[in-house]
Amino acid sequence: MQLFIIQRILGLLMVLFSFTMLPPVLVGWIYNDLSIAPFIKGFLLVLIVGAVLWFPVRHRKRELRLREGFLVVVLFWSVLGIAGSAPLIFSHELQISFVDAVFESVSALTTTGATVIVGLDDLPKSILFYRQQLQWLGGMGIIVLAVAILPILGIGGIQLYRAEAPGPVKDSKLTPRIKGTAKLLWIIYLTFTVTCAVAYYIAGMDVFDAISHSFSTVAIGGFSTHDASMGYFNSHAIELVAVVFMLLSGANFSLHFIAWRSLSLKAYQRDSEFRLYGLLIVMLTIVSLAYLYFMHVYGTFSESYYHAMFQVVSIATTTGFTTTDYSHWPGFLPVLLVLASFVGGCAGSTGGGMKVIRVLLLFKQGWREVLRLIHPNARIAIKLNKKPVDRTVIQAVWGFFSVYVGIFLLFMMILMAAGMDQVTAFSAVAATLNNLGPGLGEVAQNYQEVGDFSKWLLCLSMLMGRLEIFTLLVVLTPAFWRK
Repeated sequence: MQLFIIQRILGLLMVLFSFTMLPPVLVGWIYNDLSIAPFIKGFLLVLIVGAVLWFPVRHRKRELRLREGFLVVVLFWSVLGIAGSAPLIFSHELQISFVDAVFESVSALTTTGATVIVGLDDLPKSILFYRQQLQWLGGMGIIVLAVAILPILGIGGIQLYRAEAPGPVKDSKLTPRIKGTAKLLWIIYLTFTVTCAVAYYIAGMDVFDAISHSFSTVAIGGFSTHDASMGYFNSHAIELVAVVFMLLSGANFSLHFIAWRSLSLKAYQRDSEFRLYGLLIVMLTIVSLAYLYFMHVYGTFSESYYHAMFQVVSIATTTGFTTTDYSHWPGFLPVLLVLASFVGGCAGSTGGGMKVIRVLLLFKQGWREVLRLIHPNARIAIKLNKKPVDRTVIQAVWGFFSVYVGIFLLFMMILMAAGMDQVTAFSAVAATLNNLGPGLGEVAQNYQEVGDFSKWLLCLSMLMGRLEIFTLLVVLTPAFWRK
């Protein structure tokens, strides 16, 4: 294990991250909210710590192997969660504990959207902007950003990208070089963000809210600058903008690139995962709309439609915006929406969950077993986009699913042992492991009343969800540390 190389990279990345605390200073100055001191303190603290890590080993330059790549990713996201909490801890307006500050920071960076902060409407603009910015940075992965813009790292970058990029197939690249792929992903990401902000502004948001919500929308994060989330604006136009960009951000960014390059939508039509993604959204919306309408939850069909459509898209893509308290919807709907978050977005998107492609492969494998019972001697291939899927990919998907279920049940039982009721424990783990945010029961609105031990466990759950479980588990295995 090349620990000095890991130390050097971690130090450099922390130095880079420290500069993300300066934009809120500018926001505080523009809005004259007199709350810039916490960000200056946080900037200096993280910068100094990063420099202290980097300086003694600054001349150590060697190629990073896959094993070190995994460790750098895990360490960076863990350390980053703590480092990102510094301005929140220093803030006199928030007055929150260390565990709450780390929880909020980890939730933002993993684009989970679970919050312990209430009274958002009264907070300084600098703090509100910082929360949104953290989600935006975490959306596509700060590691990918660093690989794209930091050739000073002196490494190829492929190891970091494989460890961090979401989805079951890690090696498909849009360009021959990994640095080009990372840059390309961020160009698409930035284009979506700017377009989303402009659309929000045209729909009726002010400049601050438009920029802030574009960050969390494209990142599939769900943080808002208002306690009522998107319901604060009471605008169908704003909700439609959010729906469009949540759907786009929940799709595979590779498809966006191909569509842009070819000036054609055929890439979406041909992709099996995207078709299932759209089908699930439509089916969930129809079921939710029908139940809300016939149960007379809302006064009109139109109102039922807008609430059903928005909540389905937001929860199914694991964004976490709300226009109403869906946890109080009647019957099975709240649980149905939480279960939809288990599927989540497409591979290669900013969404959470298990990813649509894994669910599709699990279904295809299950159906193949049914057909084998009917035709025992038949050789039936599993195909995606009319191409056979390698057997090792199927095995990896089943391995991920089994570990996912095991981790979910273990965390839920631990939370119940810590005093949570069944509904709250189930939804809290689902909301954090799927990087969703809002849950049911006591965590439907926020996580303020959750105990400190449970918050630390949920932080681990958010990190595991963001790194798709295996990246973190690999580092915890004894075999990883053997020479």
